[in-house]
Amino acid sequence: MAYADASINRRGFGQTTRPDAWWVQPSLVFLGLSAFIVYSTWAAFQGAHYRWGPYLSPFYSPELFGDATHSWFGAKPGWWPAWLPFSPALLILWVPGGFRLTCYYYRGAYYKAFWADPPSCTVSEPRKAYRGEASFPLIMQNIHRYFLYVALLFLVFLGHDVWKAMWFSDTATGKATFGIHFGTVVLAVNVILLGGYTFGCHSLRHLVGGGIDRLSGAPLCQKTYRCVSCFNRRHMLWAWLSLFWVAFSDLYVRLCSMGGWHDVRIL
Repeated sequence: MAYADASINRRGFGQTTRPDAWWVQPSLVFLGLSAFIVYSTWAAFQGAHYRWGPYLSPFYSPELFGDATHSWFGAKPGWWPAWLPFSPALLILWVPGGFRLTCYYYRGAYYKAFWADPPSCTVSEPRKAYRGEASFPLIMQNIHRYFLYVALLFLVFLGHDVWKAMWFSDTATGKATFGIHFGTVVLAVNVILLGGYTFGCHSLRHLVGGGIDRLSGAPLCQKTYRCVSCFNRRHMLWAWLSLFWVAFSDLYVRLCSMGGWHDVRIL
C-alpha cells in the first residue's frame, strides 16, 4: 500500500486563503471597544458632572457614596484610599464592566480584535499553543453567570432612574412636576437597550430552560426560553447598541450639567 505525505506546514501570522477583507471586522471591533474603554475610564474618574436636575448618569447608578443629598450612604467614605481619586462610579462599574468582559459574545470579539486569537476565522494566529479557558486567568470567564444576577438588579436601578427623570423641580412652586424631556427619553432608551442585551444573555437562556431535557413539559419555561432566544438571536446588535448608548447617556447628562447642552422639553 502506498502512503502519501500528509504533513502540514504551519502558516505564519495573518496568512490565509480567504479572498475577502477579513481584517475589517476585527479592526472595527478594536476601534469601537478602545473608544468606549477610553471614554468610560475617563468619565468614571471624573467624579463630577454626573447629575443634572433629575438625571443621573448610568455610569454612576446606583450612587452609593458621593452627593450627600442624593447618594444612598452619604458623602465619600472614610475608608477610601487617600492615593486614589474618589468617584462614585468606581464603586459600581465593576458590575456592568465584569458582565460585558465575561460575555460570550464580547469574549469572541476581543479575543480576535485585541489578542488575534485568532484574528479571524481560518486566519493564522501568532501563537503555537492553545490553552483555552481552563487555566488562570481566563478560567475566571466562567463567573459570567454570577455577573448576570447582579446586572439584572442594575436594570431595576436604571429603570427607577428613568422614573425620577420624569419629575422636574418647579422653581416657582418648589414642587416636582411631571414632564418628559429629551434626557428622559435618552435614559429610557438606555434601559431598553441594556434590557435587550441582558435578556438575550446566553447564561440567562440556559438558566430559564437550558437545563431542561424536554421543554414542552414545562410550558412557562418554554415560553421564557423562546423569549430569551428571541433577544439572543440579535445579541451582537444589542451588545453594540447598548454599549454606545450608555456612553452617550453619560455624555448627555455631563454636557447638560456643564451647560454645553440644552435639554429640550417634549411633554
